[in-house]
Amino acid sequence: MAVHTLQTPIEYLKGVGPQRADVLKKELGIFTYRDLLYHFPFRYVDRTKFYKINELTAELSSLQVIGRLVSKEIIGEKRSKRLVARLKDDTGVLELVWFQGINWLDRTLQPGSVYIAFGKPNEFNGRISMPHPELELYNPGAKKTGNLTLQPVYSSTEKLKQFSLDTKGIQKLQSVLLELILKDIEETLPEYIFKKFNLPDRKTAILNIHFPPDTALLDTARKRLKFEELFFIQLKLLKNKLLRTQKFRGRVFGQVGEKFNTFYNEKLPFELTNAQKRVIKEIRMDTQRGIQMNRLIQGDVGSGKTAVALMSMLLALDNDCQACMMAPTEILAQQHYHSIKQLLGVGFVEVALLTGSTPKRERKKIHDALLDGTLHILIGTHALLEDEVQFKSLGLAVIDEQHRFGVQQRSRLWKKNQIPPHILVMTATPIPRTLAMTLYGDLDVSVIDELPAGRKPIKTIHLFESQRLRMYGFMRQEIAKGRQVYVVYPLIKESEKLDLLHLEAGIEAISNFFPLPEFKISIVHGKLKPADKDFEMQRFVKGETQIMVATTVIEVGVNVPNASVMVIENAERFGLSQLHQLRGRVGRGAEQSYCVLMSGNKLSREGKIRLQTMVKSTDGFEISEIDLQLRGPGDIEGTQQSGVLDLKLADLAQDQKILQAAREEVIQIFERDPELKAEENRLLNDFFIKKDNGITWNNIS
Repeated sequence: MAVHTLQTPIEYLKGVGPQRADVLKKELGIFTYRDLLYHFPFRYVDRTKFYKINELTAELSSLQVIGRLVSKEIIGEKRSKRLVARLKDDTGVLELVWFQGINWLDRTLQPGSVYIAFGKPNEFNGRISMPHPELELYNPGAKKTGNLTLQPVYSSTEKLKQFSLDTKGIQKLQSVLLELILKDIEETLPEYIFKKFNLPDRKTAILNIHFPPDTALLDTARKRLKFEELFFIQLKLLKNKLLRTQKFRGRVFGQVGEKFNTFYNEKLPFELTNAQKRVIKEIRMDTQRGIQMNRLIQGDVGSGKTAVALMSMLLALDNDCQACMMAPTEILAQQHYHSIKQLLGVGFVEVALLTGSTPKRERKKIHDALLDGTLHILIGTHALLEDEVQFKSLGLAVIDEQHRFGVQQRSRLWKKNQIPPHILVMTATPIPRTLAMTLYGDLDVSVIDELPAGRKPIKTIHLFESQRLRMYGFMRQEIAKGRQVYVVYPLIKESEKLDLLHLEAGIEAISNFFPLPEFKISIVHGKLKPADKDFEMQRFVKGETQIMVATTVIEVGVNVPNASVMVIENAERFGLSQLHQLRGRVGRGAEQSYCVLMSGNKLSREGKIRLQTMVKSTDGFEISEIDLQLRGPGDIEGTQQSGVLDLKLADLAQDQKILQAAREEVIQIFERDPELKAEENRLLNDFFIKKDNGITWNNIS
C-alpha cells in the first residue's frame, strides 16, 4: 500500500495523473500534496441560500436558484452557436445560456427534472439570464455536504479548465487529499498558544478553511492560519535579533570627540530638528553597548537623514574607525558625496567616491588609502562590495534605500572586518508600521518625523489632459521667477500596449511651447550612458537649463533647491509611494514649491484615490498606509522579489491586530525562554531545525 505524505508528488493523488499534474505545476506551481493543501480558497459562496427567480438582478454576485428545466434548444451556428435552457420556479422563468460544451450538455440535460443552477445573474436586452451556470440534479434525500454549505472558490485558469480543473475540480481533489492526509497533519504551535487566543488546532483549521460548515468556523480557521503565518515570521526575525545581540560583538564608540563636536558646533549650517537629535541619541546609545547596531532610519524626503548619517560616521571617526555609505545608484552616490563634502568643507575629513565608473588609477589610490587608514569615509555603489575594497578598521556602514540591495550583498559588508561594523539603514520610502514590523522586525527603527525649519509644504494639484495649456502657463510663470521645473514621464518611447504620453513626444510638445534660446531643456533617462546622464544632470544643477524632462531615474538622488515645480505625466499610472518620492525632489529651498499631477480624463477608482490622496496629504506615513491598502505589501520595498512576505492568507493592511498579538507573544516567549529549551516550546525549536537547514541554537558559532 502506497504511503502518502505532504512531500508526495501531486501526480500520485487519485484523480490527477501525469497530464493534470503537468498543468497544475505550470499554472499554479502545485508540485506536491503540500502545495495543493496550501492552495486555499480565495472566497466562499453560501450554497445554503436559494433565491427566487423574480428576486434576481444583475447587481447580485454568484447565487443559486432551484427550479424545473422546462426546455432546451441549440440556437445559431458556428461562433454564435449556443445552448439555451429555461428554468422555471413559482415566480418566473430564467434563461440559462452556454457557449461551450454544448453537445455534451444537450445529451445530459433532462427537461422535466428539477435542477439547482448556480451562477452570476446577467442582464441582456432588459432580461435576466445566467450564462454558463453550474447545474446539478436536485436530490432532496442526498447527504447535505459539499455544495450545500459554504462552497470554496479556488483560483483557476483557462488552461486548467480544459482539464476539468475549475473550482469544482480542484474542490474534488482537495476532498480526496484531506481524506488521505488529514490525520497526519502535524501541529506547529504549542497548545498553550492556540488555547490562549481561542484558536482551533491545525488539523481543524485546515479542514475548515477548505470545507467550512459555517461562517463562524471559517472565521476561526482563517484567524488560526493567519496568526501562524505572522507568528513564525516574527519568531524568525526576533530570533535573529536575539542572536545578533548574543553573538555579534560591535565596536564600542566610547567617546564623542573632536570631529563630531567641531562639526556640530562650527560647521553644521542649520539647526538640527528635535527628531534628528533624538535619532542621533539612539545611535549613540546603540554604539556604546558593545554589540552590533542594526538600526533603520525612516524619514520622509528632505527630513535630514543624510546629516544624521554623517554625524554617525563622524562618531565612528572619533573612535578610531572608518565609515562607508552605500547607495543603489551612481547618481545617488554622487549626490551623497557632493552634499557630504560640502557640509564638511576642505581638509577636515578625507572622503572619497567609488563607483563602477571610477578610473583604475583612482581606484588604486582609494584601495591603498583605505588600507593605511588615511581615507576616513568612503561613499559608493555596489563597487564597495568588491573583494579588493579592504578597510583598515571599518566601524560603521550606512546603507541607503536598502531594499534595492539583496541580503547577501549587504552581508558582504560585514566581512570587511573581524568585528562586524555597526549597520545604519536609511529609507526615504515611508513604510507602514505593520510592514516595518514584518520586513524589519529584527532591526531597531528610528523615525525622523519632522521637516527642517523654514521648509514650506509642497502644494499639490491635479490637472486633466484637457487642462494642459494651464499647466504650461504655470511652468512659464515659475521659470520667469528664475525657478526650474521637472517633467517626469513613465516611458522613454511610445508603446503599442500602453497609451501613455512618452518622453520623446513630451520633449517635442515642450519644445514647441518653450522655444530656444529662451528656454533650455535637459533630458535624462535610464538608456543614456552614465557620462551623458551626469552631464545633463549637472547642467540642470548649475542652472544652465530651466526644464528637466526625465523618466523616473530622478526619483531619488537629485537635490536642486532652485527647482520649484514637479510635473508628473500620466500620474495615475504611478504607485503612491513613487508619486511621493518624485514630489520630494522639489521643496528643497525656501521658496514655495508645487507638484502638478497630470492624468487622462478617465480614471479608475484606484487611480482617483491615489491622486486625491496626493492632493490632500504630504505625510509620507499616511500615504504609505493607503498605498499598502491599495496595492498590498508585494510591491512595496521590493518584498515580492525578496520572498520575505510569501503570505498565503494574512493581509498586512487588514490583519494589524493579529500581527501585533503574534509579535507580542513572541517577545514574551523569548523573555521567558530565550533558547526555546522548555518542553512547552519544543515545537517552536523544531521549526528552526526543519526550516533553517539544521541550524539550531546550540550549533551556531
